[in-house]
Amino acid sequence: MPQNADKVIDHEMLFREPEYQELFASKKAEFEFNHSDTKVAEIRDWTKSAEYKDKNFAREALTVNPAKACQPLGAVFVANGFHKTLSFVHGSQGCVAYYRSHFSRHFKEPTSCVSSSMTEDAAVFGGLNNMIDGLANSYNLYKPDMIAVSTTCMAEVIGDDLNAFIKTSKEKGSVPAEFDVPFAHTPAFVGSHVTGYDNALLGILQHFWDGKAGTAPKLERVPDESINFIGGFDGFVVGNMLEIKRIFDLFGADYTVLCDPSETWNTPTDGQFRMYEGGTTKAQVERALNAKATIVFQEYSCEKTIKYLKEKGQEVVVLNSPIGVAGTDAFVMALSRLTGKPVPAVLEKERGQLVDAMADSQAHLHGKRYALYGDPDMMLGLTQFLLELGAEPAHVLATNGSNEWAAKVQALLDASPYGAGCKVYPKRDLWHMRSLLFTEPVDFLIGNTYGKYLERDTGTPLIRMVFPIFDRHHYHRYPIWGYDGALRTLIMFLDEFFETLDANTIVPGKTDYSYDIIR
Repeated sequence: MPQNADKVIDHEMLFREPEYQELFASKKAEFEFNHSDTKVAEIRDWTKSAEYKDKNFAREALTVNPAKACQPLGAVFVANGFHKTLSFVHGSQGCVAYYRSHFSRHFKEPTSCVSSSMTEDAAVFGGLNNMIDGLANSYNLYKPDMIAVSTTCMAEVIGDDLNAFIKTSKEKGSVPAEFDVPFAHTPAFVGSHVTGYDNALLGILQHFWDGKAGTAPKLERVPDESINFIGGFDGFVVGNMLEIKRIFDLFGADYTVLCDPSETWNTPTDGQFRMYEGGTTKAQVERALNAKATIVFQEYSCEKTIKYLKEKGQEVVVLNSPIGVAGTDAFVMALSRLTGKPVPAVLEKERGQLVDAMADSQAHLHGKRYALYGDPDMMLGLTQFLLELGAEPAHVLATNGSNEWAAKVQALLDASPYGAGCKVYPKRDLWHMRSLLFTEPVDFLIGNTYGKYLERDTGTPLIRMVFPIFDRHHYHRYPIWGYDGALRTLIMFLDEFFETLDANTIVPGKTDYSYDIIR
């Protein structure tokens, strides 16, 4: 074999060596017994056709590569946003390994999360003993201030009652009776990661505000002038949260961030391991009940939570992942109204600088067609910004998007001349997107890491703007919200445009008539 200590070949070149190529050919000929290359090419070409697209969009009982994850992933996100809180998922070890690895691969940071390690016997007899032992081990080994419990498919299918199980575990001495163990049922077979975020955040608020599962008096709301902020499920949380806090601070606002994992996924390397870092404290959660208002940045990440906040008497300002000028304007003006203070001059200047940057570059993006997929709120934010740039968001897809969401996006498209002919696709997946890219091609695709297979298959350049991003590093450290975040987003659009333009004009003497130094 070519790989040895004297000649270490990196992986992208290693398997091109003749020894490996011979192995692959032998495996295909002697073991796979697949169709001929001609037949495979014939079927592949047919799947690019309009006829196949119609069949693809007619399917109902099958989902192929959905652009979403399951509920417990959102619950784990929430738990990591509270101070010294350990996420405890009542289910199998394999499920929890997926949640940990998903976040660790995106944020390039360790993600703490434990499992009740349910196996076949628990699936038959119930997971109570797993809960009793799991809470005891978690409390004694990892020393959290709070354990946030959620569920996976197994626990939900057999009907395990978290409230009863946690109370029994406390009676058995797993954790002290007064120890905080908020919980949420997060069945992975319905909804998505944004549903799980909503359920878990609501579970924590209800725990502290409504009497800790009947073990303490309910808190009485005493209205004050503070403002709460909820960002929703956000793959750019490290950069975004810094930007949002900066804007709050510029207004001199008294505010509380409900669920802030930005420090958890941005710990320094200084010789000290931090299992817990930052996050919203329990005292802050209790105080948040008194806020005059809560600003929510992702309507579809927080549907139940928004309803609950309104029932508690708070004003709720609901936005949809504000990206760009108009989106940020709505946030800034809401903050100005709630604080009773004028917009700080520094924000006015940043807005002007963003508009200037857009004017400098819009000629390159004007009229370019985009396909985009991801969570509902982010699709609304990106669609609005693309329209501001004079670009055309031709296909807007959200697997976890509702018909109500689709109507909201369509209204946004209809209000702009650049939205003419653009379409919205709720409850569709990436195999639907593949058909769209072949039959109604666009210039660029906006999505997550999984979009690279669509890029390779259809030749549509990919802009990575959606969680998860595994194959690029540190995007999450930069904001996409606010005026500065919109500038960052604009740069990502432009970089991909110019990279594609260079690639299309790079052949000397043939296409390099536009291989320019100045763009």
